Amino acid sequence: MRAITYSRYGGAEVLELTEQPTPKVGADSVLVRVRAASVNPVDWKVRAGYLDPIMDVQFPVVPGWDVAGVVEKVGLDTPEYQVGDEVFGYVRKDWVHGGTFAEYVSAPVRTLARKPSSLTFEEAAAVPLAGLTAYQSIRRAGVTSGQTVLVHAAAGGVGGFAVQIAKALGARVLGTASERNHDFLRGLGAEPVTYGDGLVDRVRALAPEGVDVVLDFGSPDAITTAPALLAPGGTVASITDPRARDELGGHHVWVRPDTADLEALGALIDGGQVKVEVAEVFDLADAAAAHEASASGHVRGKVVVRV
Repeated sequence: MRAITYSRYGGAEVLELTEQPTPKVGADSVLVRVRAASVNPVDWKVRAGYLDPIMDVQFPVVPGWDVAGVVEKVGLDTPEYQVGDEVFGYVRKDWVHGGTFAEYVSAPVRTLARKPSSLTFEEAAAVPLAGLTAYQSIRRAGVTSGQTVLVHAAAGGVGGFAVQIAKALGARVLGTASERNHDFLRGLGAEPVTYGDGLVDRVRALAPEGVDVVLDFGSPDAITTAPALLAPGGTVASITDPRARDELGGHHVWVRPDTADLEALGALIDGGQVKVEVAEVFDLADAAAAHEASASGHVRGKVVVRV
């Protein structure tokens, strides 16, 4: 099968289009014919070696954890799926090796759910990791109807999902972003706030009593400004800064594969409450350019690779 691989840590130049053996299918896994995958910041961080202290890597690595595709073969004990089922998932395994930037991926059933019927494969591939990160952060923070939620990096891949999920729960949502993304945030249902100097004053002008929840999806100022922004009893959740937990008593979230959560996201999507923003679609052979686009930090929505 064709696959993108790398045999050493480094920049996007280490990515190569190669021929690899078709993966074996474990008893609790299915073989997915990949139609699309997507790039997440963790993909190029793993490729660069930043996560080597916490993740076992077996070279050559096929990168990618997000997938949307069709079940090609079922394992010995996978009653959940049949050949031909359309699925999507966050196929993170216990080691980094056989990812989704390939024609086929072996996926444990715990990492998959049925693809939302309203989405294309490219759109579905943009959902799992970012959508689950937003969903699980919101659940950990205990967001409920009537609360005011501040989403940092609200126009990014995770932030855009978080805005919509929080709105679907009945929360009022404020979102930080550059001014060029303010209309985009308004379209998602958020009240935009420009980040940078003066952030506390701008948020307090909109929410004089403070916010109930701060969700940090990549802002360097989120944790330092949180104490000045939280209402009494408020909480913070961050995917980037453990100080949210260690110093503020909140939550440091590392997303987990979860079928039930994927199904919940799919229901929100098919119900029209959550829309998927695809920034750009690349062919598999152009995976290096896809990684570079994601790493640029200027992407609104998700970068997708079509297989």
